[in-house]
Amino acid sequence: MILHYLKIAWRNMRKQRMYAVVNIIGFAIGIAACMLIALYVGNELSYDRDNPNKDRIFRVVGEFKLDGEIQSGLGFPAPMAKALQNDFPEVEKAGRIMSNQLFGGANNQIRREDQADNTYETGFCFADTTMLDMLNVRMIYGDRTHALSEPYSVVLCKSMADKYFPHQNPVGKTMIFNDQIPVMVGGVMQDFPPNSHLQYRGFISLSGMSFGDNEQQNWVQSNYVIYLQLKPHVDIDVFNKKITTDIIDKYIIPARKAAGRKNVEKVWKKVSLYLQPLSDIHLHSYNIEDGSVKYGDIRFVYLFVAIAVFILVLACINFLNMATARSANRAKEVGLRKVVGSSRGGLIRQFLAESMLYSFLSFLIAIVISVFTLPWFSRVAGVALSMPWHTWWFMPSLVAAVFVTGLIAGLYPAFYLSGFKPVSTLKGNLALGSRNTGLRSTLVVFQFTISIILLIGTMIIYRQMQYILNSNAGFNKDQVMLIEGADALRNQTLSFKNELQKLPVVKHISVSDFIPVSSTGSKRNGNTFWEEGKDESTIVGQRWVVDENYVSTFGMHIIAGRNFSPSMKTDSSGAVINKAFAQQLGGGDVIGKRITNGGMHMTVIGVVDNFYFESLKQRVDPLCMVLGNSNSIISVKINAANTKAAIAAFEKVWKGFLPHQQMRYDFLDQSYATMYADVQRMQYIFTGFAILAVIVACLGLFALAAFMAEQRSKEISIRKVLGASGAHLFSLLTGNFLRLILISLCIAAPVAWLLMNKWLQDYAYRIRITWDVFALAGVMVFAVAIITICWQAIRAVVSNPVTALRGE
Repeated sequence: MILHYLKIAWRNMRKQRMYAVVNIIGFAIGIAACMLIALYVGNELSYDRDNPNKDRIFRVVGEFKLDGEIQSGLGFPAPMAKALQNDFPEVEKAGRIMSNQLFGGANNQIRREDQADNTYETGFCFADTTMLDMLNVRMIYGDRTHALSEPYSVVLCKSMADKYFPHQNPVGKTMIFNDQIPVMVGGVMQDFPPNSHLQYRGFISLSGMSFGDNEQQNWVQSNYVIYLQLKPHVDIDVFNKKITTDIIDKYIIPARKAAGRKNVEKVWKKVSLYLQPLSDIHLHSYNIEDGSVKYGDIRFVYLFVAIAVFILVLACINFLNMATARSANRAKEVGLRKVVGSSRGGLIRQFLAESMLYSFLSFLIAIVISVFTLPWFSRVAGVALSMPWHTWWFMPSLVAAVFVTGLIAGLYPAFYLSGFKPVSTLKGNLALGSRNTGLRSTLVVFQFTISIILLIGTMIIYRQMQYILNSNAGFNKDQVMLIEGADALRNQTLSFKNELQKLPVVKHISVSDFIPVSSTGSKRNGNTFWEEGKDESTIVGQRWVVDENYVSTFGMHIIAGRNFSPSMKTDSSGAVINKAFAQQLGGGDVIGKRITNGGMHMTVIGVVDNFYFESLKQRVDPLCMVLGNSNSIISVKINAANTKAAIAAFEKVWKGFLPHQQMRYDFLDQSYATMYADVQRMQYIFTGFAILAVIVACLGLFALAAFMAEQRSKEISIRKVLGASGAHLFSLLTGNFLRLILISLCIAAPVAWLLMNKWLQDYAYRIRITWDVFALAGVMVFAVAIITICWQAIRAVVSNPVTALRGE
């Protein structure tokens, strides 16, 4: 019987080719979107789930509540991990990672001991040896327990070990970091899998290391990310409260009081600690400040899933609408089958077989679409995806999806069509398709409502992106070249700067530890300031070390006071602050006010207008710039139409200082745009899926319009014979559809406004949603809809009425 059902279904598809094509293409688009998104969601949800102890491994996170806003961070003092393990019996293991120091930091120049040329590598960090156990690192060479036990030892990933020591066991061999630090290879580990939130390529031992005076016992500096492995059956909520109280009250507050910090209790009573499960880190860290790890975003996952479901529902609606609209054509078939003995159950199985066949053919086409669009989708989503052909679950999942999709799409039409009464249909009551016009209209409205929401969302995201990239950032992004890794110059930095200054292409040049963007790896810091004599008033902000050319190089605007001057010796204790800092000092004339930061006392000599040094999602924080020597990044404002020539000139100077090391550079405007890569991805996602949604909706509209024109052909012919004009007939055929789209726009507009207004709340600086966005979306959808249905309407209007009236 199954073969019989499929044979009849195939015959019906061949008889109604246009409707079959519309249903199959619509299904295929929806299924392809679901397949791609399922790959993405599956990849995102798989992060860190291979660790056998994943349910007992956590990362410590700190939350600080300031002015109603919650700021989350990961930096903690060096001795805190040991204290957690010693003081709390619930802790089985504790380990630290630190990636913001020059030696062993995220960026390094390295070479083998027997080589002269350095190679720039990324992905190193300092780590305790316990981290290898907690992360379940698989060792290729060396013993995991002892690989990081010796000071100045490193565990390399396999790909890096193969690069520097091909076909060798490098354990015991020496590498030179940053042209001065010898480090012994203690082991080689497997590369981290792509679905690990940590993607370090090398761990350097923390054993015996100290990054400052007594730094390993210092509870004031906060540079370490701490991971804990708890014993089984620990109540996490109780443990969070316990460590917040004990660690802060017992260690942090007393240490900071002893260091002379002011208002310690007032500040740290606003801080709470909590443990973040290992499997949550990748998708639930978008609000945590951490420049060393690239995270996903659970909100993207929800967005993708919602879009996939909506597009598949739109395709199913096409099938349902066409099945019910064509019910009059199937009525006699149903009546005759019932007369000759077919049961309702048999008819239901027949109609479900048709929907299953549609689903099967659609899946075949969807697989082809998915394979060809997967590279584009991977780039847009920012992850490397592939079709899991060789996994055991893939083909069974596809088969199950075929049946589920076919069942969902065909269930209502099957029950509806099988319910026709044979007496009515055989007597010629063939107007049954009109009984469900209300349902069809509702579904069409739903389709276009979703499509319009996606279109409006696309336009708002595009406008916000343009606002970000083109708004006045408070500094000049153009023609500023960033020479990175300048710390390799060490004591030659000033000489290098002077040599560059001699080049005619150089307008300004500055050396600093921070730049106004956060996408190039330049770290940020957190500092507490006080105005002298007002110890109760705390200012939390940034402290940057810059030179006297910093303000002019980035084109910042001084609104009060003056810039640093090398001829003024007192400027060594001076400070140039931003407007946000000045407002924290009470506003007005702040020049000459004294501020303190730890043991430093500074006098405000100038105020610069606010500039965005973080994402526009955040308000501009208070910033204090002090004069000093730093060699992290050299920023060069160039005056050259030929950028390639300028780069070549800089590289020539660089080679004179560091002949065995490549110069690395970037441009400030490109780095600024990189900060908003997630917004660009969302823009591309909305654009792509909005187009798909409109296509699927219009496919259904096209088929529905064609069918309605066919059903009303005799009515149209009679109206023409009686003198109806072409314009009147055209409006008669299109007016109802356009009214449905207008209703869709009226529903979609407030829904889209609510959703996009909520999305914009993530940005401290954002566009206003204006009426023209909704008007433009409505015009676009109306235009596409008219183009979709007008061909069928015009065809019906210009047809010969005699043909229709004769039944030809």
